[in-house]
Amino acid sequence: MYLANIITLGRLLSVPLVVWLILDGSMLPAFILFLLAGVSDAVDGFLARRFDQRSELGGYLDPLADKALLVGVYVTLGHVGRVPDWLVILVVFRDLLIIGGAILLYMFTDALRMEPLTISKVNTAMQIVLAAAVLGVAGLQVDDHGAVGLLVYLVGVTTILSGAAYIHQWSRRVAGAGGSR
Repeated sequence: MYLANIITLGRLLSVPLVVWLILDGSMLPAFILFLLAGVSDAVDGFLARRFDQRSELGGYLDPLADKALLVGVYVTLGHVGRVPDWLVILVVFRDLLIIGGAILLYMFTDALRMEPLTISKVNTAMQIVLAAAVLGVAGLQVDDHGAVGLLVYLVGVTTILSGAAYIHQWSRRVAGAGGSR
Protein backbone atom coordinates (compact mmCIF):
# COMPACT_ATOMS: atom_id res chain seq x y z
CA MET A 1 0.00 0.00 0.00
CA TYR A 2 1.33 3.43 -0.96
CA LEU A 3 2.03 6.16 1.62
CA ALA A 4 -0.58 8.34 -0.12
CA ASN A 5 -3.23 5.66 0.53
CA ILE A 6 -2.18 5.32 4.17
CA ILE A 7 -2.59 9.08 4.65
CA THR A 8 -6.01 8.94 2.97
CA LEU A 9 -7.02 6.04 5.21
CA GLY A 10 -5.93 8.11 8.22
CA ARG A 11 -8.20 10.93 7.05
CA LEU A 12 -11.10 8.51 6.73
CA LEU A 13 -10.43 7.13 10.21
CA SER A 14 -10.34 10.67 11.63
CA VAL A 15 -14.02 11.24 10.77
CA PRO A 16 -15.49 9.58 13.90
CA LEU A 17 -13.09 11.57 16.08
CA VAL A 18 -14.04 14.89 14.46
CA VAL A 19 -17.74 14.01 14.85
CA TRP A 20 -17.24 13.07 18.50
CA LEU A 21 -15.31 16.28 19.22
CA ILE A 22 -18.12 18.38 17.74
CA LEU A 23 -20.76 16.48 19.71
CA ASP A 24 -18.63 16.94 22.84
CA GLY A 25 -18.49 20.70 22.24
CA SER A 26 -14.71 20.57 21.77
CA MET A 27 -14.77 22.88 18.78
CA LEU A 28 -11.13 23.99 18.84
CA PRO A 29 -9.77 20.42 18.70
CA ALA A 30 -12.40 19.60 16.05
CA PHE A 31 -11.27 22.65 14.05
CA ILE A 32 -7.61 21.65 14.31
CA LEU A 33 -8.32 18.05 13.30
CA PHE A 34 -10.48 19.24 10.40
CA LEU A 35 -7.62 21.47 9.21
CA LEU A 36 -5.17 18.56 9.54
CA ALA A 37 -7.53 16.39 7.48
CA GLY A 38 -7.54 19.11 4.81
CA VAL A 39 -3.76 19.26 4.81
CA SER A 40 -3.63 15.46 4.56
CA ASP A 41 -5.83 15.64 1.46
CA ALA A 42 -3.32 17.97 -0.19
CA VAL A 43 -0.36 15.85 0.95
CA ASP A 44 -1.75 12.54 -0.27
CA GLY A 45 -2.63 14.12 -3.61
CA PHE A 46 0.87 15.57 -3.93
CA LEU A 47 2.49 12.22 -3.06
CA ALA A 48 0.29 10.34 -5.50
CA ARG A 49 1.21 12.71 -8.34
CA ARG A 50 4.85 13.42 -7.50
CA PHE A 51 5.92 9.85 -6.74
CA ASP A 52 3.52 8.12 -9.12
CA GLN A 53 1.59 6.54 -6.26
CA ARG A 54 -1.76 6.69 -8.04
CA SER A 55 -3.72 3.51 -7.54
CA GLU A 56 -7.21 2.17 -8.08
CA LEU A 57 -7.60 1.92 -4.29
CA GLY A 58 -6.60 5.57 -3.90
CA GLY A 59 -9.01 6.55 -6.66
CA TYR A 60 -11.88 5.19 -4.58
CA LEU A 61 -10.52 5.87 -1.09
CA ASP A 62 -9.73 9.58 -1.55
CA PRO A 63 -13.23 10.75 -2.57
CA LEU A 64 -14.75 8.40 0.02
CA ALA A 65 -12.63 9.98 2.77
CA ASP A 66 -13.49 13.49 1.55
CA LYS A 67 -17.23 12.76 1.39
CA ALA A 68 -17.25 10.97 4.75
CA LEU A 69 -15.50 13.91 6.39
CA LEU A 70 -17.73 16.58 4.88
CA VAL A 71 -21.01 14.71 5.35
CA GLY A 72 -20.04 13.69 8.89
CA VAL A 73 -19.11 17.25 9.81
CA TYR A 74 -22.20 18.81 8.20
CA VAL A 75 -24.64 16.35 9.77
CA THR A 76 -23.00 16.85 13.16
CA LEU A 77 -22.84 20.64 12.86
CA GLY A 78 -26.52 20.57 11.91
CA HIS A 79 -27.32 18.35 14.89
CA VAL A 80 -25.65 20.77 17.32
CA GLY A 81 -27.31 23.78 15.67
CA ARG A 82 -24.23 25.33 14.06
CA VAL A 83 -25.52 25.13 10.47
CA PRO A 84 -29.14 25.22 9.32
CA ASP A 85 -30.98 21.95 8.78
CA TRP A 86 -31.95 22.91 5.24
CA LEU A 87 -28.28 23.18 4.29
CA VAL A 88 -27.46 19.81 5.83
CA ILE A 89 -30.30 18.26 3.83
CA LEU A 90 -29.05 19.89 0.60
CA VAL A 91 -25.44 18.80 1.13
CA VAL A 92 -26.36 15.20 1.99
CA PHE A 93 -28.97 14.97 -0.78
CA ARG A 94 -26.49 16.22 -3.38
CA ASP A 95 -24.00 13.53 -2.39
CA LEU A 96 -26.70 10.85 -2.51
CA LEU A 97 -27.79 12.22 -5.89
CA ILE A 98 -24.24 11.91 -7.21
CA ILE A 99 -23.87 8.34 -5.95
CA GLY A 100 -27.31 7.32 -7.21
CA GLY A 101 -26.78 9.09 -10.52
CA ALA A 102 -23.46 7.34 -11.06
CA ILE A 103 -25.10 3.97 -10.44
CA LEU A 104 -27.96 4.76 -12.83
CA LEU A 105 -25.57 6.09 -15.45
CA TYR A 106 -23.61 2.85 -15.26
CA MET A 107 -26.82 0.81 -15.57
CA PHE A 108 -27.90 2.71 -18.70
CA THR A 109 -24.55 3.15 -20.45
CA ASP A 110 -22.17 0.49 -19.05
CA ALA A 111 -19.75 3.33 -18.42
CA LEU A 112 -18.81 4.71 -15.05
CA ARG A 113 -16.66 7.72 -15.80
CA MET A 114 -16.81 10.15 -12.92
CA GLU A 115 -15.42 13.53 -13.85
CA PRO A 116 -15.88 16.26 -11.26
CA LEU A 117 -17.50 19.29 -12.83
CA THR A 118 -16.07 22.77 -12.22
CA ILE A 119 -19.15 23.82 -10.23
CA SER A 120 -18.76 20.66 -8.16
CA LYS A 121 -15.17 21.57 -7.33
CA VAL A 122 -16.30 25.09 -6.39
CA ASN A 123 -19.08 23.62 -4.25
CA THR A 124 -16.73 21.26 -2.45
CA ALA A 125 -14.30 24.10 -1.79
CA MET A 126 -17.14 26.25 -0.45
CA GLN A 127 -18.34 23.40 1.78
CA ILE A 128 -14.83 23.02 3.20
CA VAL A 129 -14.47 26.77 3.79
CA LEU A 130 -17.85 26.94 5.55
CA ALA A 131 -17.14 23.92 7.77
CA ALA A 132 -13.73 25.33 8.69
CA ALA A 133 -15.23 28.77 9.34
CA VAL A 134 -17.98 27.38 11.58
CA LEU A 135 -15.52 25.24 13.54
CA GLY A 136 -12.96 28.05 13.71
CA VAL A 137 -15.44 30.69 14.85
CA ALA A 138 -16.80 28.35 17.52
CA GLY A 139 -13.41 27.00 18.56
CA LEU A 140 -11.58 30.31 18.67
CA GLN A 141 -14.66 32.15 19.97
CA VAL A 142 -14.33 35.04 17.54
CA ASP A 143 -16.91 37.27 15.88
CA ASP A 144 -17.27 36.40 12.21
CA HIS A 145 -19.12 39.67 11.42
CA GLY A 146 -21.73 37.73 9.43
CA ALA A 147 -19.28 35.86 7.19
CA VAL A 148 -20.59 32.44 8.21
CA GLY A 149 -24.16 33.48 7.35
CA LEU A 150 -23.05 34.59 3.89
CA LEU A 151 -21.10 31.36 3.40
CA VAL A 152 -24.20 29.32 4.31
CA TYR A 153 -26.11 30.85 1.39
CA LEU A 154 -23.16 30.55 -1.01
CA VAL A 155 -22.85 26.86 -0.15
CA GLY A 156 -26.60 26.45 -0.63
CA VAL A 157 -26.50 28.04 -4.08
CA THR A 158 -23.41 26.13 -5.26
CA THR A 159 -24.88 22.87 -3.92
CA ILE A 160 -28.06 23.36 -5.96
CA LEU A 161 -26.11 24.39 -9.06
CA SER A 162 -23.78 21.41 -8.72
CA GLY A 163 -26.61 18.91 -8.35
CA ALA A 164 -28.43 20.41 -11.34
CA ALA A 165 -25.26 20.33 -13.45
CA TYR A 166 -24.76 16.63 -12.74
CA ILE A 167 -28.38 15.85 -13.63
CA HIS A 168 -27.97 17.78 -16.89
CA GLN A 169 -24.71 16.02 -17.75
CA TRP A 170 -26.10 12.56 -16.99
CA SER A 171 -29.27 13.20 -18.98
CA ARG A 172 -27.16 14.07 -22.02
CA ARG A 173 -25.00 10.95 -21.59
CA VAL A 174 -28.01 8.65 -21.29
CA ALA A 175 -29.68 10.30 -24.30
CA GLY A 176 -26.44 9.95 -26.27
CA ALA A 177 -26.25 6.24 -25.40
CA GLY A 178 -29.70 5.65 -26.83
CA GLY A 179 -31.53 5.76 -23.48
CA SER A 180 -31.00 2.12 -22.63
CA ARG A 181 -28.64 -0.80 -23.05
